Formats: sequence, structure tokens, C-alpha cells
Amino acid sequence: MAVTASMVKELREKTGAGMMDCKKALQETNGDMEQAVDYLREKGISKAAKKADRIAAEGSAYTLTDGNTAVLLEVNCETDFVTKNDQFKSLLDELAKHLLSQKPETLEEALQQPLHGNGETVETFINNNIAKIGEKLSLRRFVITEKTDADAFGAYIHMGGNIGVLTVVEGTADDAFAKDIAMHIAAVNPRFVSRDAVDAETVDKERDVLKQQALNEGKPENIVEKMVEGRLGKFFEEICLLEQSFVKDPDQKVKKLIADKGATVKGFTRYQVGEGIEKREENFAEEVRNQMNK
Repeated sequence: MAVTASMVKELREKTGAGMMDCKKALQETNGDMEQAVDYLREKGISKAAKKADRIAAEGSAYTLTDGNTAVLLEVNCETDFVTKNDQFKSLLDELAKHLLSQKPETLEEALQQPLHGNGETVETFINNNIAKIGEKLSLRRFVITEKTDADAFGAYIHMGGNIGVLTVVEGTADDAFAKDIAMHIAAVNPRFVSRDAVDAETVDKERDVLKQQALNEGKPENIVEKMVEGRLGKFFEEICLLEQSFVKDPDQKVKKLIADKGATVKGFTRYQVGEGIEKREENFAEEVRNQMNK
């Protein structure tokens, strides 16, 4: 019996297993949905499926460099206990090496790529680790960056993986300097490289807010515009990397440090693990009990 995309989708919704695992299960069972579910259970993939609806908001950011290519990725799990597990650390390294070598353009493409040359996909590899580790795991996002020999990667992992930063500093091969810039980004969390990079909508919205604040303070309308422009400068200092005081030497602006090196910052990516994921409300004692009962 021919296996259709709708059948794969249905089995995936029933089990939470990966797309390729579902397709193979249906092929092996000649399209019988119930037998395919049993097939996945027998292969241990159901262990991963049972955890599909759990919240995985902990985890680690991880970075790896190979010559002129670097990757920053985030893998999520359910508790921060797992991030200290050697198997979890090995998972991070395996995924990073794969992403560096294969350079997928999207997360969906990455998950369906063969990992070890034995037909096992990245998604299956993650699911197999779920069965071994006992928690829901997911590759949430990644970025792959290229540079030239004349540039430097700023790669930095903070707090054991809670925050990860990857940047390219062009025009200098000073890795230590580039790492300092990455550390600053991790600490201060700028949103843009420079003023020019801030979109007009963001600036206009902030200008409107500042104008209303000034009017609410009872300031005369004839000086409000000047006040707003002055306060906008402070806003740019808060959100733009080059406008900020360097975290390791607050007397210096980042843009001066970069200029003194004859360098430019091409861009940066900053991952804070779990940002945007609704976390489960549990106290520490309950978390420990849950971990011991697995």
C-alpha cells in the first residue's frame, strides 16, 4: 500500500514521533495505522512521543568553530539537571558538528538530514536520546556564520550555557578581542549593531512614547521636540551595540574600541535559553522529586 503524506501526518499527530520514523513505520506495516503505532512503541520511539507535550524550556546554548565557519545552537530540555549530563553534552557536540559540516538552511531541513551515514536522521538521533535521557529534548534553533581569514569570530557561552553569543568582527583576526565583544553582547543584550540598523517603525514608536511622556510631565510644546531627540539618544545607547559603554571598561564606547582596531561588527546572534517559551510553574522540591521518579 502506498504511504501518503496525509497518513504520515496522522501518525505523527497520534504519536509525536518524527516524520521519517512515521513514514518508515507505515512502510513496514503496509499502511496499517494501528500496527504502525505499535511498531513505533516497539522501537522505543514512543518513549519520545509520550513526552512530546511536555514543556522543554531549560537547556543549553552551544557554539563550535571549524576554520572560517561557526555555529551557535540551542537545545532545550525539561530540567537544568540534564544540562550537566555527559550524554546531553555529547548530544550538543554531535549536533554542532553536523550543522557545521552539512550547513542546512532551515531547522526542518536539519532534522531530516542523515546524521551518521547509517540512515538515522537528526530527528531520530534526538528521539533516541530522549529515550535514554528520559526528558523531552528539542533542537530549537541555530545560526551558521562564515568569515574570512582577516576576520575573527566572537563566540561566548555564559552561565554554563544559559546565554550564547556568536558574532563576526571584520578587519581583525584578534579572537580575544572578538570574544570580549561577544561577552559584552551577552551581558548587555543589545538589539541592533548601530543606529542605522534600527528600523524606522521602532524609532517612530519610541519617539511617540517619549513625546507623550514629555507632554505628561507638563513640558511646553516648543521644547518637547528637542527633549525627545535628546532622550532618543539614550534609547539608542540602550539598544545599539556601538552606542553602548563597554561592559569591561564603562569609560569607553564600544564603537571607539571597534574603530581603534580598524574593525567593524558584521552582526551578531544572542540566544538566551528558553526565551519566549512559557515555563511550567514548579518549586524546587517538586522538580527534584520529579527527577528522582523518572
